[in-house]
Amino acid sequence: MSAGAAVHPARRWPGPAGYEVSTDPERLDIDRIHRFLSSAYWSPGVPRDVVERAIAHSLPFGLYPASGEQVGFARAITDRATYAYLADIYVEIAHRGHGLGKFLVACVRSHPELQGLRRWALATADAHGLYAQYGFGPASHPTRHMYIERSASELWPAEADIRVE
Repeated sequence: MSAGAAVHPARRWPGPAGYEVSTDPERLDIDRIHRFLSSAYWSPGVPRDVVERAIAHSLPFGLYPASGEQVGFARAITDRATYAYLADIYVEIAHRGHGLGKFLVACVRSHPELQGLRRWALATADAHGLYAQYGFGPASHPTRHMYIERSASELWPAEADIRVE
């Protein structure tokens, strides 16, 4: 097997009320994703080029209604063998309350290339109950996990100042 980047076929999951999830990177609306993430509590002010680079090096999942515009997103940062970090997951406000967040998480967790992983991780301020339904919980051994964390204002000071609540 080559050490270079592998090409992975796009996958689709039909969902409730005509929505679908797709891993086709060509369907992603990067401007829309950036607009949401740059005002999200976990990534205020994130520059567009950082969002593009993050998506390019992740397994992205877009959420689409029948009309085709993107209304949600998630990405798995993964080696596809042992580990995945679920990041940047959201459903736009106008589309919440219909089980689409659950549908999106279920699609990510069921992706064939993400089966048999030893460890999944994520961070959330307000959706612990949602993620617990998919097996997420506190670390078994929290003293073994260490992080380097930098604030958005430290990384992108000018952009973080324009955050919209």
